[in-house]
Amino acid sequence: MTQVVLTDRLLRSWLRCKRRAWLDRHGDPEARRWTAHRSLALSDQLASFQSLLAQKPGHGEAACAAAAPGVVGLRLQGEGPAGLQLQAHPSLLERLPGPSRWGDHAYRPVLGRQGRNLTREHRLLLALWGRLLAEYQRAPVPQALVVAGSGRNLQRDTLSLSAGLQHQLDDALVRLAETMESPEPPPLVADRKKCVLCSWRGKCDQEAAAEGHLSEVSGIGGKRREMLLGLGITNLKELAAADPAWLGEALAVHGEQHRHNAAVLVAQARVQAQGRPERLEPEPPAAEGAGGLDPLPELRHCPGVLLYDIESDPDARDDFLHGFVIVPRGADGAWPAGPVPAQGSWRYQPLLALYDHGEALLWQRLRRLLGRYPAWPLLHYGETESIALLRLARRQGAGEAELTALRQRLVDVHARVRRHWRLPVNSYGLKAVASWLGFRWSQSGVDGARCLLWWRQWRRDGGGQRLQRIFTYNRDDNLATWAVVRWLLDGPG
Repeated sequence: MTQVVLTDRLLRSWLRCKRRAWLDRHGDPEARRWTAHRSLALSDQLASFQSLLAQKPGHGEAACAAAAPGVVGLRLQGEGPAGLQLQAHPSLLERLPGPSRWGDHAYRPVLGRQGRNLTREHRLLLALWGRLLAEYQRAPVPQALVVAGSGRNLQRDTLSLSAGLQHQLDDALVRLAETMESPEPPPLVADRKKCVLCSWRGKCDQEAAAEGHLSEVSGIGGKRREMLLGLGITNLKELAAADPAWLGEALAVHGEQHRHNAAVLVAQARVQAQGRPERLEPEPPAAEGAGGLDPLPELRHCPGVLLYDIESDPDARDDFLHGFVIVPRGADGAWPAGPVPAQGSWRYQPLLALYDHGEALLWQRLRRLLGRYPAWPLLHYGETESIALLRLARRQGAGEAELTALRQRLVDVHARVRRHWRLPVNSYGLKAVASWLGFRWSQSGVDGARCLLWWRQWRRDGGGQRLQRIFTYNRDDNLATWAVVRWLLDGPG
């Protein structure tokens, strides 16, 4: 096998997931899906770099020779441990005083960081850039710079490129080369929560489903999977066949909470293996009106409901869109089955939260909308909407009576599903549950990250089409919530 050139992008992938790095080099490109997460990261990095530099960076070797304050587009090459061929493209180089091949100035690598902490990935990537840059400029690179945020909130942290860090890099490069030389991909990771960020997610999802990977069972993460493997339970079917009492005793050595969780995990695995939902509470007697047995007692007598979904930029702590779909009860008192997304006939009301308008105006608009439908519950999927709306109300001075009334109107459909049903899905998120029910979003492949990317692009460049796509995605999320509500109302099974 021809020796693989180890790049900084391969190293980054390998530090996140060994299987991902192998697929980056050897996988079928047709199986790869574009995701918005990398574009969002590059957008954040660009904002940080623009705040760091007073002028646009130069490009390549010519910019280094001309002593440009910042340089992009420089390709670095070198040799690593055991003769490994290395290649890297630093995101940015920052000029510093000091001798180099170009005269009385040198450079250090700069990385834009997402998240609050400096990770092993950040450190080793900068160590690689620093090593190759030192060879290229014929001058040492003792430190690298890490930036995060933008404008007045720009954070700068220096990282010492110590000998110990270089030893860690050597070890990682040797192991990366071993992974790349393997004829077979590494196994699926134990905890697949972060797989949502990966462009190979679809391929790995198919393999996980085919082999009954324990991570496919809702409620099982990396630690629980290791516990189950230690007991000889290797896949979904084996977990579904396990005796809950025995499993509870076996898991109790890791903590008493695992004794109770054992029965829940076995039951969830059985539902997924059988492909049929399981009601968690018995059918109420016909004459009984006990709300505890009705998943949505708030909908018995109300004239209609407001479906409610928020789109957010979590890094900016910005709930930029509050979207509502207005669903009236029919003239005959029955709830409508609901339109498909492409032919939605109910009124959709988007409320944009723009910085220029201020939070007070947003709260006024929300109160006005909610006031037009005073007896209508607000149905949302997950706790985000409830938390955000109540916090907004408190910040805007809402009294305790108004807060109580608002709290009573908010109905978390996700919580009602979890309380009343066990479903044959590997996640109880809206996408998984609504898709299992047959709901389809009108824009293929769109998720929250893509929506956030459109929002940032719209704020930067404008464009009515981007804004319309955001509205369509938000409306579809509301209609997906109604698909779940309608299923709960029908009382299946």
